[in-house]
Amino acid sequence: MSKLELLPPKGKIETKTVLKKAAEAHRYLAELKGVAHSIPNQNILIDTLTLQEARESSAIENIISTFDDVYQSNSNSYISSAAKEVHAYSSALKVGFELVKKNGLLTSNHILKIQSTIENNKAGFRKLPGTKLFNESTGETVYTPPQDYDTIVDLMSNLQNYINNDGLTDVDPLIKMAVIHHQFESIHPFYDGNGRTGRIINILFLIKNDLLSLPILYLSRYIIKHKADYYRLLQEVRNTKDWEPWILFMLDAIAETSKSTIRMINGIALAMQQYKGLIRDKATKIYSQDLLNNLFRYPYTKIEYLMNDLSISRNTAIRYLEKLEKLDLITKKKVGRDNFYVNKSLLDILINPKY
Repeated sequence: MSKLELLPPKGKIETKTVLKKAAEAHRYLAELKGVAHSIPNQNILIDTLTLQEARESSAIENIISTFDDVYQSNSNSYISSAAKEVHAYSSALKVGFELVKKNGLLTSNHILKIQSTIENNKAGFRKLPGTKLFNESTGETVYTPPQDYDTIVDLMSNLQNYINNDGLTDVDPLIKMAVIHHQFESIHPFYDGNGRTGRIINILFLIKNDLLSLPILYLSRYIIKHKADYYRLLQEVRNTKDWEPWILFMLDAIAETSKSTIRMINGIALAMQQYKGLIRDKATKIYSQDLLNNLFRYPYTKIEYLMNDLSISRNTAIRYLEKLEKLDLITKKKVGRDNFYVNKSLLDILINPKY
């Protein structure tokens, strides 16, 4: 086991090729930040896209759930144990988002809070040796992270300083994010939840550096698509100290994910305009911005959600939903004793993103 070095990395990591790719990633990320403001209620993007990212980030760890299970579940009722884990990840992301917004920092204590929310325990950093990372296909050990608690604490303290102290290095923030992600996954400080926590750190670092105002850049779909390269390049840096291929991979992930998320948000904005026009034209009496927000905040809405969001009675909520169903804007779906009302247009955008 080679000793994990402290940050910043030794040697030059901002090569000409890396800087060129970083400029491209910044361009699409800035466009994404602007496009996000086309949605009038930020909770629409936070709630819908956070759950989508939670589902896909969990899938990387072989926690497999369906869209139906995820969107039919809520904090009081879960369709499956996998859906419960997805919602825990979503909650952890929102917890981290609020902490970074409030403090302008991303500390070890914040990271502990995020992982604790994902795993629903307070085990903290690893105290017992024995953790190894294995090749899923062959079962062979591919990497042994630091084993003793004091080393983990020291490395996390160094990582915290690297994240928050801009005077430590003047490296481009997107390149810095790639380094942070690699270092965190190499420290592997927790017994469980390291991958999911690390992917949340990516998002929060972008928020902290004002590269995004909402936590909506989710790299998990890209990582799933290129999973073998992701793990191969992580290990390659450990073996060779050659950062360039890894950083280029992460910058590609940022650029491609930004582009696909821009298309998704544009699709949601267009669908909202279409729903708004139809409701105002065909059901003027029930139209409100709050109703429109509800339909696009919950791909699977319920009578109770309308009652809470619009402050209306149960009978009024039922009447609204029946009217919307007649306009073919939602579809009623019975699950057990619950009735869900599915926003077909929104669900199609989320399930079948145009890449």
